[in-house]
Amino acid sequence: MPNVPPAKPPPPNRLVVAVAYDGLCTFEFGVAAEMFALPRPEMGADWYRFAVAGIDAGEMRAMGGVRIVADGGPDLIGEAGTVIVPGWRGVECPVPPLLIEALRKANERGARILSICSGVFVLAAAGLLSGKKATTHWRYSERLREMYPDITVVPDVLYIDEGNVLTSAGSAAGIDLCLHLVRRDFGTKAANMVARRLVVPPHRDGGQAQYVESSVPEPHERSRLGPLIDRMRADIAADYSVATLAGLAGMSERTFLRRFAAATGVTPARWLLSERLSRARTLLEDTALPIERIAETAGFGAAATLRHHFRQQFATTPAAYRARFGTNANSA
Repeated sequence: MPNVPPAKPPPPNRLVVAVAYDGLCTFEFGVAAEMFALPRPEMGADWYRFAVAGIDAGEMRAMGGVRIVADGGPDLIGEAGTVIVPGWRGVECPVPPLLIEALRKANERGARILSICSGVFVLAAAGLLSGKKATTHWRYSERLREMYPDITVVPDVLYIDEGNVLTSAGSAAGIDLCLHLVRRDFGTKAANMVARRLVVPPHRDGGQAQYVESSVPEPHERSRLGPLIDRMRADIAADYSVATLAGLAGMSERTFLRRFAAATGVTPARWLLSERLSRARTLLEDTALPIERIAETAGFGAAATLRHHFRQQFATTPAAYRARFGTNANSA
């Protein structure tokens, strides 16, 4: 039999559709528009397209008195590769059956459904979160748990990725989730470029706990932790024990652990892992260094350790990541 080359997979559906409704949460909608509607010619022809699906008849208004003119109705959701529900008009407000049906059909055909803040209640009403983990603003977490006991509510994270269903915490956490999606689709370098244009961190560690009734760190503590974090980033491959870090910060180990967590939202070990993974991804994208060398440079020591953490965090391998996002990945 002749050797028939495998058929190329269809190109990804880059159409992002944001749901608009009467009482639209303006900030959350603005996050979606800024991320996916803003022209970015530097990203190439394969960048996202954006449309707005209105779900209410008649005039729709957003918070602040803005009037909404949508590109189409719920039928637009059926064309989307990604659907964003930017908040919702009220935790107790019913979700129109037409929207529920459109979201279910989109989910069934493989579209990604994202919620920002209270938009999680729309996804929950559509049954898209049953048996899954989800998050929302810390003010709504307990109510979400009460209304939908089949959802595992995680109240202390910025966002959760369950594959084709993704949820984010409070309003600004929608930025984190959207950057995560850009990172999934186009790699770390692209996400960093978008973050730089937005003047926001490309990745925030920690969770909502750091924003709930937390005091501002004292200036003298910022002056000790800031240089320490810069030093760790500059020499990410060094061996940092808690005792060493506490000594460099001029604190006892117990005080250091408490204040580091208060400042970053995570433990030193978790912070280092995140930074090392970020460094490894950058090296995989931008260099031709062998995996073993990247593991050493990023602070993992051995390639096996790097592969373990890549599988755990990203459900892929360093080699597969490089094949998709490396500088020469799309040159063929």
